[in-house]
Amino acid sequence: MDGLTNFLPIIIMFAIFYFLLIRPQQKKAKQRNAMLAAVKKGDKIVTIGGMHGTIQELTDDTVTLRVAHNVNITFDRGAINSVTSASAAAPAKTEPAKAEPAKAEEATEEAK
Repeated sequence: MDGLTNFLPIIIMFAIFYFLLIRPQQKKAKQRNAMLAAVKKGDKIVTIGGMHGTIQELTDDTVTLRVAHNVNITFDRGAINSVTSASAAAPAKTEPAKAEPAKAEEATEEAK
């Protein structure tokens, strides 16, 4: 029992580090990998360096961006920081999401 009480503060510190540092870092990395996997031709993105452009070509490890008329630049896929707007196919997917809050309001009114 004496040995366990000696290691208890170390175990508690590890648990705190896990829940405050390690786990959130893993969740953020998972979200970033999902975002990088979901990019497609036509998406408007921002690179880590701040370059804005539209994706013209995609390969497994590179992305070709159009940053101006007849100006294409090739970046590593990992250089994508964020997607600012998706291509024309994506807004159609977001419209039903806007309709869902209205359905939720109707459901709460019916419940009353």
